[in-house]
Amino acid sequence: MSDWAIGRLAVGTLFRAISQSLNLQSPLLTMDSLAVLHADMRACRRCLDGGFSIASGAVFSSGSARRVMLIGQAPGVTEAQVKRPFNAGSGRRLFQWLGEAGWDEETFRAEQYMTAVTKCYPGKAANGKGDRVPSKAEQTLCRPFLEQEITLVRPRLIILVGGLAMKLVYPTSTHLEDVIGTAVYFPPESLTSPLNFDLATAVPLTNEQLPSFLETAAGDGRFIVPLPHPSGASLWPNKPENRQRITRAVTILRHLRQWWQ
Repeated sequence: MSDWAIGRLAVGTLFRAISQSLNLQSPLLTMDSLAVLHADMRACRRCLDGGFSIASGAVFSSGSARRVMLIGQAPGVTEAQVKRPFNAGSGRRLFQWLGEAGWDEETFRAEQYMTAVTKCYPGKAANGKGDRVPSKAEQTLCRPFLEQEITLVRPRLIILVGGLAMKLVYPTSTHLEDVIGTAVYFPPESLTSPLNFDLATAVPLTNEQLPSFLETAAGDGRFIVPLPHPSGASLWPNKPENRQRITRAVTILRHLRQWWQ
């Protein structure tokens, strides 16, 4: 690791200690801490040093408002080249869904936070079809970065894109059919730890239930909305019954966006 990277990591450690002692109440402190975290992510070599063949270089984007955090699986080859999440074909489908919810791509990218379970391009799958799914070991190595992102951003809505991201919240046995078109809400009292993903403390919601729920919901809770992976290689979104599930998920996102306005 270069002297520059070592220096950035040392500064990052100092900033995190200060942030924890001050509870991150200052927006300026949060911005500074995010900047340090982003430098740490860009300098990271944990997976390379662990022997994993990845294209090192973290891919994420941090908008100005950051009310929404979108978490994908891992960047693809195009995203790794331009350092822009969901930049290729999967991004077109994703932003079609978000557009139906009322977020145009330019505004969403400028205002919200986009990241992934693992930050670097994992390379092609062994069979040559699509990208390799990051191993559990790689996910574990990258998990502290995701936890720090959530802690610092404190999003009011987390959109989980794809099965790997869904496993952050839902049991590993969960099928897309079980959750796409639904949401869960973590009330403020359950977020004393911003990393709480315990579904036992959350309220499950359908798109039909959401409007009446929002009439009394506390604005500083957190919603979780899952979406399928938008990759063109996935046939799941093309099935008529699944398109209906996606429509319900988009309706939930539209209700939430309008509620905040």
